[in-house]
Amino acid sequence: MLVALWIVQGLLALVFGGSGIVKATRDRKRLFDDGITWVEDFPEAAVKAIGVLEIVAAVGLVLPALTGIAPVLTPLAAAGIGVLMAGAGVVHFRRGEFAFIGVVGVLFGAAVFVAWGRFGPYAF
Repeated sequence: MLVALWIVQGLLALVFGGSGIVKATRDRKRLFDDGITWVEDFPEAAVKAIGVLEIVAAVGLVLPALTGIAPVLTPLAAAGIGVLMAGAGVVHFRRGEFAFIGVVGVLFGAAVFVAWGRFGPYAF
């Protein structure tokens, strides 16, 4: 189970680190042109903030666990991703972007799995 948790943590960190960098460094028009159409409903500062939160969560999923410094931050980062994905699901549902809800659901489930494992039976 520990190996599965590490694999899921690593994959989530890669997904959210990459996604966060893209959102934090590109302007809204470029993001929209790249297919991230929900950005038209949010101010640029909110999109950048979401990107920064994703980067922080990606770091929080791996770094505290690897260093042993404040390892409680790892399940907290996973819980934060879960909250972020719940919000993303609402946004995509309201926009009628039902194809994205499945991806959001998988990411939400992975984040819940890490939070459950690291808060519960497989804490550090």
